[in-house]
Amino acid sequence: MRVSSIIPLLQSSTRVSRRILARAQDAILPATCLSCARHVDEQGTLCAPCWGRLRLIEKPYCSVLGSPFSYDLGENAQSADAIANPPSFDMARSVVLYDDIARRLIQGLKFSDRTDLAPWLANWMIRASDGMLANGAHIVPVPLHPRRLWSRRFNQSAELARPIAQRCALKFTPEVLVRVRPTRQQVGLRSKERRRNVQGAFRVPVEQKVNVTGHEIVLIDDVYTTGATLNACARALRRAGAKRISCLTFARVATGEF
Repeated sequence: MRVSSIIPLLQSSTRVSRRILARAQDAILPATCLSCARHVDEQGTLCAPCWGRLRLIEKPYCSVLGSPFSYDLGENAQSADAIANPPSFDMARSVVLYDDIARRLIQGLKFSDRTDLAPWLANWMIRASDGMLANGAHIVPVPLHPRRLWSRRFNQSAELARPIAQRCALKFTPEVLVRVRPTRQQVGLRSKERRRNVQGAFRVPVEQKVNVTGHEIVLIDDVYTTGATLNACARALRRAGAKRISCLTFARVATGEF
């Protein structure tokens, strides 16, 4: 038998094996909704009620900030915020608005050690990336200060960034950006307070500039609130010579909610 005729058989056999494995996994560990733990048909999905309450961000949206528009303003339209306060990054995109179900998913990942959620959230982030995950971009998670990393034991942004890099065959480079001083929790701070809180908090180590200068960088974080943290990261990367900086988050706080 020719090799060319064997390959399709092997591929078919692999697909069958995967289906069998998936069914066996579902038999041992029944698939449950990522949000409420109701039974669902497939692993990594939401039940119908939770899915119905998820507020996906779809076009039309600001071409820079990715904030949703209530009606279509035309191709490459920018929001008033993007025009009045141009960000330090080139573009930002998010999957959903940070409300109810999205909050439950993020808080589960961040505070309840639900790292099993990260690969599934990463899949949605890839679909919402709007072309930024290309051209050999380096995937960089927003870093935690070592003290907070020690207390939390993992960086939720890195947990999201790693599967994104793996599935898109991109370079995962968490070491290129470090948080050089501890900062207060951003929750509860106003926009100006958030900016002051993270000002000068991030730096690209000298030995890592080779991985930044002339490269496209995609910053990964869990939630876009005011953009203060992502802007602070982008400024550090820009000073190190980054060619283009994009930001990808799972959720985004809707305009007027912060």
